[in-house]
This record gives sequence, C-alpha cells and structure tokens, in this order.
Amino acid sequence: MIEPREAVSSRRVWGVAGLLEAVSQSLAERFAVVAVGGEITGFTRAASGHCYFGLKDADGQAASLRCAMFRRAAAMLDFAPGEGVLVELRGRVAVYEPRGELQFIVEAMRRAGAGTLYEQFLKLRTRLAAEGLFGDEAKRPLPSHPRRIGVITSAAGAALHDVLTALARRAPQVEVVVYPSPVQGAEAPAALVNALRVANERAEVDVLLLVRGGGSLEDLWAFNDERVVRAVAASALPLVCGVGHETDVTLADLAADLRAPTPTAAAELAAPPRDGLLQQLAGLERALMLRIDHRLQSLAQRLDRLALRLARPSDALARQRRMLELLAQRAAAAPRRRVELQGQRLAHLEQRHQRACRDMLARQATRLDALHARLQALDPQHVLARGYAWLDDGAGGAVTSVHALLPGAEVRAVLADGSLDLRVLGVTPSAQG
Repeated sequence: MIEPREAVSSRRVWGVAGLLEAVSQSLAERFAVVAVGGEITGFTRAASGHCYFGLKDADGQAASLRCAMFRRAAAMLDFAPGEGVLVELRGRVAVYEPRGELQFIVEAMRRAGAGTLYEQFLKLRTRLAAEGLFGDEAKRPLPSHPRRIGVITSAAGAALHDVLTALARRAPQVEVVVYPSPVQGAEAPAALVNALRVANERAEVDVLLLVRGGGSLEDLWAFNDERVVRAVAASALPLVCGVGHETDVTLADLAADLRAPTPTAAAELAAPPRDGLLQQLAGLERALMLRIDHRLQSLAQRLDRLALRLARPSDALARQRRMLELLAQRAAAAPRRRVELQGQRLAHLEQRHQRACRDMLARQATRLDALHARLQALDPQHVLARGYAWLDDGAGGAVTSVHALLPGAEVRAVLADGSLDLRVLGVTPSAQG
C-alpha cells in the first residue's frame, strides 16, 4: 500500500553522516568492550605503525570482520601477528564513516594458536617434503639464454603486466607465450594443473614462469593445493615460481626449480639482461678484432721476410752452391772413411778370433789331459802291477765266484808280466758267501 504524501513528508529523513553517527553510537553503547576470536587474514602494518587486517572464523565460515589496531596498542604486542594466526581480540565495534564500513578497533591481542589453513599448509608441507618433492637434488638449472619464455598466470592480473614489462625492458629479444589460468578461487588448482600440462606437451618454450600478485593466505591457496604442487615438481620444463610478495611462501615455490620473491623478479631471473649480453658481445668483438689485427701483422712481417729473400736470388743460389759442395766433399770422403772403418772392424774381429781359438785349444788340451788321467786310472794293467791277478775259465770268461769252480777244474791266472795255467785242488767258500 502506498502511504499518503503527508505521512512520508512527516517522517524524519536522515543524512548519511547523521545515520552513520547514530549507528556508531548504538554500537558503542551495546558493544563498548567485546572479545572476539578468529584467524588473521591479509595482515599489513603501515608506515605509521598502525596495523590493518581481517578476522575470519577458524571453522571456515564465510564471515570476515575488518580490524584496525593503532600504533599504541600494536606496540604492546609480545608476538608478531601474521597470516593464518589464530588470535583473540579485545576492543570495540565501530563504524568507519568515510566508507560506511563496520570495523573492530583492537585494544589488545593475544595469540590463540595457528589457523586452520596454516595448519593445513604445515601438514602438507611436511608430508610432501618427506616424499622428496622439495629436495635440492631435483632442482634443475635454468637455461642461460632462453629464446622463448612461457608465463602461467591470469590474463587479467597485474602479474602478467609486471612480467611483460620486465621482459620488454630487460630482454626484448625473448618471445613470450602466455598460458592463461585463474590463480584464485575453487577452479584455480585444476586450471593451473591443466596449464602446466599444456605447456609441457607443447614444449615450445625454454622455461616456465608461474606467477601471480600478492594476497592473503586464502588468495594464494591455489598454489598450496597438492595437485598444483605435484604438477610443478613433475614439470619437464624448468620452472620459476614467483607468487605474492617477498614474505609470501607457497608450496609451489618450494617445488619449483627456482623461487622468485615477486613476478617481476621471476622475469628477471629467467632472462639475462640484453644490455649485459650486448656488452659481452662487444667485448668479444674487441678481442676478436685484436686477434685478427695481431694475425695480420704477423703475416705481414712474414711476407716482408719472404719478399727480402726473393729480392736476392743470387744469395739463395750461393747458399745452395755451398751446400752442394759440402755434400760432394762428404760423398767423396764417405767411401774411404767407410773402408777404413770396415778395415778396423775386420782387424778387431781377427784379433778376437785368434784369441778365441787359443782359448779353445787350451781348454780342449786341459780336458784331454783330464780324460787321459781318468783312462790311465781305469787301465787293468795298472791293477795287475800292484800284485793282483785275473782268473778266467780258459775260454776268456772271468771267474768272479768260487761257486763257479769245482775241484780239479783248470783255470788261467793272468798277471802283470804273463799268465799261469792252474788246477783247482779245492774250493772253500768264505763265511759271508
């Protein structure tokens, strides 16, 4: 039902400032001193010393409260607040009138423990580290002079602009291929994994940059997703991860081949500066020109020496004539010298032959005398001369035992000066026989 104009005109119409002031007074009366607990997100400390952050429920409910802690209260803290820290706050609820926003003015803060997301981060980091995903042995060096660099990030994000600006300034000769992907939200992990897969399948770049700008722990959570971390570690292409600001560390940073503190730093680490390369090339050019100049000077000096030699052919002919005369003298003297050497050698061989013959005859004579002495010692005649006799059976057979004879047998005894014919009168064997 439409109210009459008179009723509308009699109703009080608030001004914006008046309404906000009234709301602020109502909140101050009802929530003068209140305590609230939750998880810190998006914590920043201004140059003035004031701290600004958000507070959310630790159980993951979609509720967030903007908080401000002024320098006086921040100076009384006994710990360093940070992303994901679970705290208990004491203060008052107020309205920030310039923007009409509800905020909590913190008078005191104490630590209550780690937040849910931070606990998940620590547990996953411990488990993946135990699998070796963050080990230095798996890190690969980046190519020193990449020709093409791939960038995985949001096409609408500031990180892509920072990377492109840094590469255009630092290495404009490098081509850039962008693999667009959401970097925040529920669909971001699957999209990032797919972008990594596509980049590795195409293999059209020399190095990959995985980047995004800063944000809270929730904003960067896609880079702590286990699927993304494993895809980063399994990338066949060298990968530089530059997520957030210098103080932000994600699990993708730990799994990458190289961590950069910012997207701009990632671009600077991946591509060497063109100015430095040009200076190196200029230095090499100078060194090459010096080498060429030195070589040309050496060849010129050699050419001068050859030209001087060609300018006096008579000198060359005179040297050749002297060499021929020397060779002729050596050729004439060579046969005579050779005959003399052969004569000396023959005389020496003759002396050696005569001496060898004399030595051999002396050795043979000595050996012959020794054999003659041995033969004389074995002569039976010498034995018979010492009083022995040799008996035979008359037919020339030697008698060596008494058992070979019988009484009455005739034998012959051979002495040194003749022989005797004997008859055996008796046979007496010895006791040993």
